[in-house]
Amino acid sequence: MFRRTATSAEGHCFLHVIKLVSPFVMVVVLQAAVAGFSLEVMSSVRAYVAGEALWSRSQKNAVYFLNRYLHSGEASQFAEYQAALAVPIGDEFARWALERDPVDVEAARIGFLQGGNHPDDVPGLIWLFRYFNRVSFLQEAIREWAATDPMLLELSVFGEVIRSELENGPIEDGRLQFLSSRLSELNSQFTVHAKRFSTVLGEGSRAIKLTLTCINIVTAAALILLLIWHTRRLVLQRRAFEDALHAEKERLTWQASHDWLTGLSNRRAFEARLQSELDGAAAGAVGLILLDLDQFKSVNDTCGHLAGDRLLCQVSRLLQQDRHAHDMVARLGGDEFGLILPRCSPFDAVDIAERLRRSLELFNFAWDDRCFAVTASIGVTCITERNTTLEDAMRRADAACYRAKEKGRNRVQVDGERPGIIAAARPREAVAARG
Repeated sequence: MFRRTATSAEGHCFLHVIKLVSPFVMVVVLQAAVAGFSLEVMSSVRAYVAGEALWSRSQKNAVYFLNRYLHSGEASQFAEYQAALAVPIGDEFARWALERDPVDVEAARIGFLQGGNHPDDVPGLIWLFRYFNRVSFLQEAIREWAATDPMLLELSVFGEVIRSELENGPIEDGRLQFLSSRLSELNSQFTVHAKRFSTVLGEGSRAIKLTLTCINIVTAAALILLLIWHTRRLVLQRRAFEDALHAEKERLTWQASHDWLTGLSNRRAFEARLQSELDGAAAGAVGLILLDLDQFKSVNDTCGHLAGDRLLCQVSRLLQQDRHAHDMVARLGGDEFGLILPRCSPFDAVDIAERLRRSLELFNFAWDDRCFAVTASIGVTCITERNTTLEDAMRRADAACYRAKEKGRNRVQVDGERPGIIAAARPREAVAARG
């Protein structure tokens, strides 16, 4: 059973941790995905820029070597021309493969490799063309690229024509001048489109870089805001937990020193306070009153414990009326109450006890159309000796309360057999000191 409980607690803790970190994980994953996508796009665009440079250089080399072959007739120059021309033709073949429906990825890969592109760049070239060919800048670049197809065809045919004429003998000067001039025109036309292609790719690359940078910044800002929000939530949760813990400690502390029914101090707190007052008794007399309700059991037996509890609560409120701030009223258990009166003369203690007795006597408790008279037996003692123990003080007050019950209840009884102490006490000169 304990193992199952521990496992369940661990599982709950794990789920709580997952719940806490999941927003961060999602944003980090999003950030990583955006960063990966950005790198892939930029890498593919860079591959097209590099491919365009290679395409342009190979096209110029093809024109250059074909022109040299035209003037020298050397077979090696024609071979160089064919090798250079194979690069733009390979790229053209790859584009055609990607424009088919369905797309021929393998043919496109072969074409890009023939075009001299690095094998690692080929997947990015294919991916960017397939999924972003309708983006404005790439669409325009592809249009410039496709515009060179007739020129490549003409350059390819031109080479075969020149080789055929050279195989039949030297070419006349006029014909030679015409062919050379046409090669120069083709090279100029290639250059125009190549520049446009490069310019469009450059502008698109910068636009993509700016867009992706903004996306990364927004994602990073979202991560920071989420971190701030989550941290604030954790701080508030911790503060709420600390407040709840503090409130619970206060509640437990209050429960440890108070009676749950009446809200008065309990016996433990009462005795601790009395001990504190006895330790300083030399600074002034300490009045101690114990009060037992008369016939409380009859209320419980007649009307039930709920009525008895209601009576105890009403009596507790009555006992607290007109008390000084430093006085203490406590419920000691059952129907027994106690009062501690610091800096109180014997005369004042008896006077307070008598007033409490009269207040209770005038109080009628009503329950279910029945009324009960409430009286109390009250014992009073006044401690002036510094060495008086807690047990002795409680014993004196309790004995006085017991004698009050023996003498007929509903009366105040002072401890000991010396009533002259009360008579000799100076009338209420200590009232100002107590106030």
